[in-house]
Parts: sequence; structure tokens; C-alpha cells
Amino acid sequence: MLQISVIRENTEKVIKGLQKKHFANAESIIQQVLEIDAQRRQAQKQQDDALAESNRLSKQIGILMKEGKKEEAEQIKIQAKNLSEEAKKLVEKANELEEKLHQILVTIPNLPSEQVPEGKSAEDNEIVYQHGKLPDLPANALPHWELIVKYNIIDFELGNKVTGAGFPFYKGKGAKLQRALINFFLDEAEKAGYLEVQPPILVNKDSGFGTGQLPDKDGQMYFVEADELYLIPTAEVPITNIYRDMILEMKDLPIKNVGYTPCFRREAGSWGADVRGLNRLHQFDKVEIVQIQHPEKSYEALEEMRHYVQGLLEKLELPYRVVKLCGGDMSFTSALTYDMEVYSAAQKKWLEVSSVSNFESYQANRLKLRFRDANKKIHLLHTLNGSALALPRIVAAMLENNQTAEGIRIPKILHSYTGFEIID
Repeated sequence: MLQISVIRENTEKVIKGLQKKHFANAESIIQQVLEIDAQRRQAQKQQDDALAESNRLSKQIGILMKEGKKEEAEQIKIQAKNLSEEAKKLVEKANELEEKLHQILVTIPNLPSEQVPEGKSAEDNEIVYQHGKLPDLPANALPHWELIVKYNIIDFELGNKVTGAGFPFYKGKGAKLQRALINFFLDEAEKAGYLEVQPPILVNKDSGFGTGQLPDKDGQMYFVEADELYLIPTAEVPITNIYRDMILEMKDLPIKNVGYTPCFRREAGSWGADVRGLNRLHQFDKVEIVQIQHPEKSYEALEEMRHYVQGLLEKLELPYRVVKLCGGDMSFTSALTYDMEVYSAAQKKWLEVSSVSNFESYQANRLKLRFRDANKKIHLLHTLNGSALALPRIVAAMLENNQTAEGIRIPKILHSYTGFEIID
């Protein structure tokens, strides 16, 4: 959530940033915020003035009573009582304006970094790096949704029977491959200095609000109504919320966590070839890395995280590219995002497998996540996270790119995890 002080002190910069993200009616909404804020501050000032005057009169009453001026004291008592009642009304008014202001602020997205390119959609994203030779498969190469049937490793029909579309069963070597990837990703993250946590996969409303999924993504999350809990769309939510309402010391920074969880996304209204097979699921596995950083070091950390994810893709022998998202294609909470896309040879397309983002202080302001500097002053921290990695499209690309006449070759780095070198 944007700080009201930032909006008040950098109004034009805020409006331009929101326009870069193609946030509708940015100028009028910001002007509305400023007007409500001015009314709120005026009510607060009037309340403070009324209380100060009431306190002054109360002291005067005591003096008059000692001097025997009872009648005069009684008159001042009435004035003091009126001022006290006026102050109560002003408190109610200020609280109403505060709530009204809050309800608008939570609908305003984060400002994009100056590094973010202009643009409206994915077509305007900037390719900043590409690695690896694109596979040249024979004409009879199969897409992964046919390969999984051929080798009987993932069953969508069974998932549809038991749950519904988008909830596949992984079987045999397909299940072992999932487990191998999860363990490989967790081991690599530990080597890179991330502390593993195993978080819950249900979170409360405060947690969803803290990282910005609520109210923005309310309709895209599965909701357990009886308990008022949400199934997580990513481990980012519970892991980052570990630090909600905390004031950290400089010596605690940086904080680096990694966690594996299943993730749940409703993805309502998704149809067509782009979401066929593993391309888009309602439930999928993902390993997430999260950093809590000093504001001066967050962009250095973002580059470190990006290169870490690139390293994972290289170890998996997957051709990939790094894309810097334009303003119109960014998430609600992000200040700068890199997407990692792997090439799917049978589909002849790039598939997003990771997003690595810096949220600057946007999430921290919602979370009340702060640190105390050397001068004992309190400041907001910066939060970052990244997929390291999401499994479905990684598996899709691995199956398609590594298919041979003998079977599907498993990358060497995974042999000790899978216990096999080929799916046949």
C-alpha cells in the first residue's frame, strides 16, 4: 500500500507512475485521496485544538473554585463540556475519513520502478537475456499432453473424476520426477543461503491483505467460507507474513527464506490451447524464495535472485530467456518484475516458469514490517520474492525438449534425485 505521505509529497510522480501501470483514472483518484486526507487532517487539528482548550478550561475551573468564584467556574464547566463533546464528534469524523481513505488506498497499485519499460501488454515486455540453443525436434515430436498419456505418468482424467479439471494425478515416474524437482530446488536454495520453512497452505484475511492478494485477487483465490480462510496462491503469502507487525534490527538483515507448497489458483474462464495439459492448473507445486531487505540493497538482491533462478534453469539444461515486464503487464504489488521463460519445443512457444519481483515498501507498509536503524529511527523494509521454481511448465518443457525414440531423457543434475535417467 502506498504511504499517504508519499502521495502527498510526490503527487505528480505518483500519478505518472500509476499511468505507466495503466491504472484507470489515476489523476482523479489521487486527487480524491488528497482531498479526503486534507479533511482528515483538518478534523484531527480541530479535535486537538478542542481538547487543548478543554484542558486549559479544566485547569482554570480548579483555580476559580479555590478562589471561591463558583458561579464563574460553573459557566466554564459548561464550555469545557461542550468542547469535550465537540472533540468526540471530531474523533468520529476523523475515524470515518480515515476508513474512507484506507478503502481507496488499498485499491491503488504499487508504483513501477524507473527501470520498468513503457507498454500495455506482454508484447511490450523487454527481453534482457537469452540462453541456450533451441531444440530441433523431428516433425513427429509430441506435445507434453500426449507424452504423459504415452508414458502413463500424469492422469488428467482421473483428476477430473476425483476433483475436477486442472487437478491432475501424478503417477509412477511422473510422481518421482515431481518429488525430485522439489528436493533439488530446496537443496539449491539452501546452498544459496535460504532458510527452509514449511508454511501452512491456508491463510487468514490479514495475511492475504498483507502481501496484496486481498482485495485485488479475491475472486482468484479458493475460499473456505466456514473458517474464513484462503488456500494460498503461492508460498509468498504465508512466508512473507511471518514478519508481519515486526520491527527488525539491522543485524537481522537480510532475511532469506525458501519454502515448498502446493499452490491453488481458480483461473476462472481459462480455455484453449494455451492452457492445455500442464500449461495452466488449478493446483500445482512450487518452490518460492523470499527476501526481506534493507531498502538500499533491494535492487541488488533482485539481480542476485534473478541470476540464481537462471542458474537453476541452466542446470536443468533448459533454453530460457529473461523478460523485464512493462508497466501494463506488471502485477498489482510489484515495482519491478523479471519473468523467466523456458522454450517448449513441441509447442514452439515460450512458457513462463518464474517471476522474480521487488515490491519495495509496498507490502511492508501493509504488513507493518519495519527496521530500526543505527540512530534508532524506524523505517519500512523492502520485500522480494521469486518462483524457484514452479513445476508444471518446467515439467512440460522437459518432457517435450528431451523426447527421444527411446524415451524422455532426464537432465543429469536430477539423476541422483529421480533414481532413473529416462522415462520409457
